[in-house]
Amino acid sequence: MSERIIAAPVVDPSTKAVWDAASEGRLLVGLCRDTGRHFWYPRGASPFTLSPNVDLVQASGRGTIYSYTVMRVAQPYACAYVELEEGPRIFTNIVDCDFAELRIGMKVRVAFKPSQAADGTPGAPVPMFAPA
Repeated sequence: MSERIIAAPVVDPSTKAVWDAASEGRLLVGLCRDTGRHFWYPRGASPFTLSPNVDLVQASGRGTIYSYTVMRVAQPYACAYVELEEGPRIFTNIVDCDFAELRIGMKVRVAFKPSQAADGTPGAPVPMFAPA
């Protein structure tokens, strides 16, 4: 079975650092400097305080499956919420595994997958997760 084509993310000035890091195999998350809490998706204002006192920091890339579902279509895939070690939950896909073995609480690690723009050009790698 062929790999599913992943749509390229939209890269703009506010997200460029995140996608540049992904191209280097690094997962960045937001950090609210007012509360010390991490958040996903990274953005210019804290979702906790609405303050612009935020930074991008490198995440460990490790987490656990919080919830998941397997879409049983012609090319099955698994969607999940993964709770990162740093705290935030990221909506993502689970890849490189037998879907019958997925379990809530399963340890996973980030796995960057290539993406493709509508015109066929390569896009930034997209963070997904595989069993650890």
